[in-house]
Amino acid sequence: MFSGLHEVPGELVEFIKTGSSFIIAGHKEPDGDCVGSQLALRSALFRLNKEAIICAAGPYKRTELQNYINQLVSIPDEVKPDTRVIIIDCSGKERTGELQNSLEKYPCAIIDHHAAVTHPPSSAEAPVYVDASSPSCTLLIYKLICALGLQLSEEEAELLLFGLCTDTGFFRHMTEKNAEAFEAAAKMIQNGASPKKIFSIINGGKSLNSRKLIGILLARTESYFDGRFLVTWETLEEFNTFGMESRDSDSLNQMMLSIKGVEATIVIRQECESNCTVSLRSTDKINVAEIAASFEGGGHKNAAGLSMSGDISFVKQKMLDSFSKAFI
Repeated sequence: MFSGLHEVPGELVEFIKTGSSFIIAGHKEPDGDCVGSQLALRSALFRLNKEAIICAAGPYKRTELQNYINQLVSIPDEVKPDTRVIIIDCSGKERTGELQNSLEKYPCAIIDHHAAVTHPPSSAEAPVYVDASSPSCTLLIYKLICALGLQLSEEEAELLLFGLCTDTGFFRHMTEKNAEAFEAAAKMIQNGASPKKIFSIINGGKSLNSRKLIGILLARTESYFDGRFLVTWETLEEFNTFGMESRDSDSLNQMMLSIKGVEATIVIRQECESNCTVSLRSTDKINVAEIAASFEGGGHKNAAGLSMSGDISFVKQKMLDSFSKAFI
C-alpha cells in the first residue's frame, strides 16, 4: 500500500521493542500534526506495555490543541536510567526549545517529514526515520504502528487523522502523488476516526475577536510583484487587544491565497518589542520552506514559519528582499 513512501527503518522498530521507558518530545510551538503524532505513538507504546510521557515546550497558540494540551507534561526530575527519547516532527533536540537540555543525556530517535532541514545520521543507537514525501508526520506514525505489529485503536485513528488533516489543510495541499495518504486516511476512518468531528475541531471554536482581527489584517494587506505576493501584519498593540486566542494565520493565509494571481503570502506578527514571527504560505510555484530555512525557520514547500529579531518594518523589508529573488 505504501509503495511511494519510505519503509520504517528496522533499527527504529528495534529501538522501540527493546526499550521500556520513553519520552516523546515535540517541537516548540507544536501543531496538530506534532501533537497528534505524539499522542498516537504514546497510545501504541502503552499497548506494548511500555512507559511513555509526551512533552513539548509550547506555547500552544492553536485553538484546536486545547483539548489535548493537558496531556502534555513536563519532563520529571527523575526518570528511569534506561529511558529513551523519540523526537517527533522536527530535525532534532535543538528544535525542541527549552526541552533540549533535559533530553541531551538520553538515546534519541527522530521521526520527521520535513525536507528543508538537516538531520543527523541514523544508527541503531539513534535511529532517524525521515520521509519528506510524506504529507504529515502522523502518516509515518501510522506506518510505524503497523510495523510494530499493531492494529489502530479508535483513539489512535482519530489522532492520526487529526494530524494528517492539519498538515494537508484538510487535503487541500494533496496532489496526484499522495494516493497513499488517502488510503491511510480510509484505514483511519475504518478504525473509528470521524472526518466531520475532526473538521469541527480544526475549524470550529474560534472567537469573535479572531474574525474581527482577520478583517483588520485583510484591510491593511499590501500587494507586491504585480499582485503575486501579499503581506499583512499584526501589531503588538493589536495582540494586546485581541489576545493569543485570536491568532488564526491559517484562515487568514487561506483567504489571501484564494485571491486571483497570488502565489505567496506572509503574515508578520509582533511578538514583543524586539521580535516578530512570520507565517509563510504559497501555491506550487514558490518554496517557502527554503525561504524560512534561510532565516533558521522551517516547514514545508507551501507552508512554513520563522522568528526574526526586529520590528514589523524591518522584518517586512527582509521578507520583500528574500521573496524578490523568487519572483524574478
